[in-house]
Amino acid sequence: MADPITKFAYQTFQQSKSLLGLTHKNLSTQLMRLLAPTNGEREGISPALMSQLQASMQVLLDEDYADAEAGVYPLSQLFDTPWQDIVQQYPRLWLDMPSTWQRAREKRYQDFDETVETDRYPSYYVQNFHHQTGGYLTEESAELYDLQVEILFNGTADPMRRRILRPLKQGLQALARPEKDLRVLDVACGTGRTLRHLRSALPSANLYGTDLSPAYLRKANQLLSERPGELPQLLQANAEELPYQDGFFQGVTSVFLFHELPPQARQNVINECFRVLEAGGTVVLNDSIQAIDSPEFRPLMDGFYQMFHEPYYRHYMEDDLCDRLGQAGFVDIQTSNHFMSKIWVARKPIA
Repeated sequence: MADPITKFAYQTFQQSKSLLGLTHKNLSTQLMRLLAPTNGEREGISPALMSQLQASMQVLLDEDYADAEAGVYPLSQLFDTPWQDIVQQYPRLWLDMPSTWQRAREKRYQDFDETVETDRYPSYYVQNFHHQTGGYLTEESAELYDLQVEILFNGTADPMRRRILRPLKQGLQALARPEKDLRVLDVACGTGRTLRHLRSALPSANLYGTDLSPAYLRKANQLLSERPGELPQLLQANAEELPYQDGFFQGVTSVFLFHELPPQARQNVINECFRVLEAGGTVVLNDSIQAIDSPEFRPLMDGFYQMFHEPYYRHYMEDDLCDRLGQAGFVDIQTSNHFMSKIWVARKPIA
């Protein structure tokens, strides 16, 4: 049982991350107006919407702490933030800002250095998502990614990622088999943040991760090697064609992937998740909130795809992933919202 001091420490810890994000974004906005002015001003967040955001964020943090207190993952996981990386990469992020702003202003959405190989990737992936230098295809991008996401979500990226752990563990426990015999795949694992959380919640399970970016997989291997326990098996792979046999996994997760896929690719990835799951297995998807069930946050969603280069986000906002899961064959589909994220939980039926 956790004590009040631990809970206070966690709240303080999260407030410090939130302050980092807000401070950076406020300074960035002011500098952008000076160095890279745009035509017209964007509307700010209304006081009523800000109040809703703050309340929703607090609910998320309460859920995160409650799950740790209940033993879904260790309390120590609440404080697992790569501060050393943040300190090291923060100056690099600022140095990269002018080129990011210039790219955004000139609408150069597929701007890659000539040394970056782009031919072997699907065309929808060869984008400067968020206007970031190198897209997802360079070592520099992989180094800066976690810091960028922390800033984007005001320090709540990890609490949102951890929302997959309770439903996943519940689904795996229903299979009634030893944890050491379980295999869990994280699709589009990126730098390995979700895999770190999975390892904390499932210390004996066999973990796997795939991603299209070799640079991000190398960063994931580095970060995951810092933790005790067996390293996850990482493979470069397109999630539309997962390199595993049918029914190989008992659990499949994916975090912050689907809003960066065109519609047909979303369906293809869900179909592949269904294929590689064994009967009775559980899939848990985590992505951005959607306008179809969070209309109060529609102004933020519109601002997101307009300000950042997210070419598939507008369609994603209205897309029915429950229907897509059903088309693939999943049953017992459930959803829930957690601050700026949404969870889908579904089960592959037993024949």
